[in-house]
Amino acid sequence: MNDFSRSLALVGASNFRDLGGYAGSDGRVVRWRRIFRSDHLAALTRQDLRVLTDLGLGRAVDFRGQAESAALAYELPDVRYHALPIEPTVVQRAKEMALAGRQMTVPVAVQLMQDTYRAFVSDNAQQFAGLFEQLLSDDTPLVFHCTAGKDRTGFAAALILLALGVPRAVVMQDYLLTNGLYRRPAGLTSSAPDEVLNVIWRVQEDFLEAALQAVDRDHGGVQTYLAQRLRVDDAARRRLAELYLQPPAG
Repeated sequence: MNDFSRSLALVGASNFRDLGGYAGSDGRVVRWRRIFRSDHLAALTRQDLRVLTDLGLGRAVDFRGQAESAALAYELPDVRYHALPIEPTVVQRAKEMALAGRQMTVPVAVQLMQDTYRAFVSDNAQQFAGLFEQLLSDDTPLVFHCTAGKDRTGFAAALILLALGVPRAVVMQDYLLTNGLYRRPAGLTSSAPDEVLNVIWRVQEDFLEAALQAVDRDHGGVQTYLAQRLRVDDAARRRLAELYLQPPAG
C-alpha cells in the first residue's frame, strides 16, 4: 500500500489523476507525483490551485485545439505552459452530420471515435513527440490535458505508460478510469440521444484498442512507433526510466 491517491479531489477538474504506482520495466514502479493527466484546467478554484502548488506542479501541456483553448484559457502560477494543439474532430463531425440532416446513432458514434483514435496515431505524432520531449527534459511535475482528459489525453497516457514498460492490460485499466471520474459540463445541450452522448462523453476499450491496433499494424508495434515517429528510441526510454521509475530495490 501507499499513501498516495491516484485521483486528486479538485473542484474544478474531475479527471485530474496521477500516473504513478504502476509496475513498469523490471518491476520498477512508476514514480508518484511526477506525471499527471487531466481534463481542462480553466475552472480551478483557489483551493485547487493550492493543491497543485503543494504538488510542485511546474509544467502543463495542453492538447486542446485553438478554439477550445481560447474559449477556456487559463494561467497557473509558476507553471510553464506548452501548447501542442490537436484539433477536435468528433464535435466537428457531429455538427456536419446535423447540418446534413443525418442522425447520429450509436454505431456511427463508435465508428467516429475509433477513427479519431486511429488518426491520433497517423496524424498527431508530432504533438505526442512534443510531450515526450518535455518529459525527457527533466522530472519537474507535469500535467498534460485536453478538454475532457479522455481521448487525446488518454492516448498520450497510454503511450507514456507503455514506454515505461507498464503492461497493456494495466494501461487499459488506467484508461477506463475516466468513466468513473469525468463529469460532463453542466448545462450541456445536445439534440443527440443519451445513448449517443454516452459514447461521445465516455471511453470504451475498443477506442484505445483501435489506436493500439493501428500502431501494431502500421508501425510494427509500440516500441518501433515510439522510436521512429515520436523520437523515443532505446536511449530515450532508458532516460524515461531513470526519471520516472523508482530505482531498483537494493
